Amino acid sequence: MSDKSDKNWAGKAIAGAAIGSAALAAALLYAGKRKTAAERHRPRRPADAPETD
Repeated sequence: MSDKSDKNWAGKAIAGAAIGSAALAAALLYAGKRKTAAERHRPRRPADAPETD
């Protein structure tokens, strides 16, 4: 009986790992997308701007 329950537990563990990996990948893609959008809208400063007082 324990052999059958061991197989059932392993299947659930694999499914949980797959769902967790997908969630992590989605979070990383979302964070990278937001970062590039923020950089795109950031005002650019000229490299040799004149000094003003």
